[in-house]
Amino acid sequence: MKIKAVILAGGEGTRLATLTAKRAKPAVPFGGKYRIIDFTLSNCVNSGIFDVLILTQYRPHSLIDHIARGRPWDLDRTFTGGVQILQPYKGYFDTDWYAGTADAVTQNMNFVRQGRPEYVLILSGDHIYQMDYDVLVQFHREKGADCTVCTIRVPLDEAHRFGILATDENYRVTEFVEKPKNPPGNLASMGVYVFNYGVLEELLERDRHDSGSSHDFGKDIIPYMVNNAMNVYAYPYGGYWIDVGTIDAYWDAHMDLLQSPPSMNLNDRTWVIHTKSEERPPVRIHNNATIRDSLLTDGTTVADGAIIERSVLSPGVYVGPGAVVRESVLLNDAYIEAGAIVERCILDKIAVVHQGARVGRIENGGDLGITCIGKNTHVPAGFTVGRNVILGPDLTHAHFASFENKVIPNGTHVGYKRK
Repeated sequence: MKIKAVILAGGEGTRLATLTAKRAKPAVPFGGKYRIIDFTLSNCVNSGIFDVLILTQYRPHSLIDHIARGRPWDLDRTFTGGVQILQPYKGYFDTDWYAGTADAVTQNMNFVRQGRPEYVLILSGDHIYQMDYDVLVQFHREKGADCTVCTIRVPLDEAHRFGILATDENYRVTEFVEKPKNPPGNLASMGVYVFNYGVLEELLERDRHDSGSSHDFGKDIIPYMVNNAMNVYAYPYGGYWIDVGTIDAYWDAHMDLLQSPPSMNLNDRTWVIHTKSEERPPVRIHNNATIRDSLLTDGTTVADGAIIERSVLSPGVYVGPGAVVRESVLLNDAYIEAGAIVERCILDKIAVVHQGARVGRIENGGDLGITCIGKNTHVPAGFTVGRNVILGPDLTHAHFASFENKVIPNGTHVGYKRK
């Protein structure tokens, strides 16, 4: 049984704000030492799938650097299988920036068909979950399906963000609507599909010539199959899964890791999440530091009297004397100077909160949203940055000179415009 996995990893991820200003969404760091795409890649190799295509588009450089030849995932194969990273290109034929998820696969069908796979897995590179795809494919075969859609129950008030399905008692899909304004239910597509190769090729060829199509799996391909009585089945997934496509979801997923027990067991040696690790020294915790319900990664330094509560600290993070970090996610080499306070925040790489600054909370402020500080941005000493603030990358003291009383109010955006 030959299976090829195609990972869609070209998303711009605008809802992740400044975190995707310089990188594709699947390349965003997660969980201290990982990148988001590590979870999908690890699911593949843990399921015995070693023939993987990764389709990129938006700012792929850090993603390409991270994956390289795929050695951490045992995907550096010389002859058959392995990992290939493919980008849009201009050529003699009809190639261009991808119009949709289905178009991305269509433009790379010459690579998909290599090795003559029997089944093709279409996966997203920006979800956090652990799934044995071999069990999924067995379900697909037993049902005699043309396509199988992985599904999960979501809160009804969030169902408008997903493709929503209805099924009969045998799990056959009877209705599919993509991101409905008024969802008829809460059985949601996870954006994980299994296709018989021949069926997929025929569907994509038909869709390519359909001028009215948006060339997307959720909007076009799956509804077409359901409406034309093709064999589409829903695979019920019962584990943890989250689309970390927004700042709030990204922060929530990190807080889930800190639950007791955690929502997803990263210590499970039977299902290792592989990654490209950095060479960093051990964690250093100084005298009188307090750490509660947190994850600290190699190279982290917590200085004398500092307090860390319900937070995730990535490689090389420094928390200075007497500083406080609560319910926050600090990415690589973030630097918190003495006496600073960081609460309900996400700090991108090499961001600096200078001495005595207070970020993420203003007393009696209204909005409880997460504050996000961009890569290499410096919050000046003594400043107070409110809730739900977004600071873009590479901001210096000069960018904050216009704020009175050294206060950046709740909901302010500096150096970043939401699209």
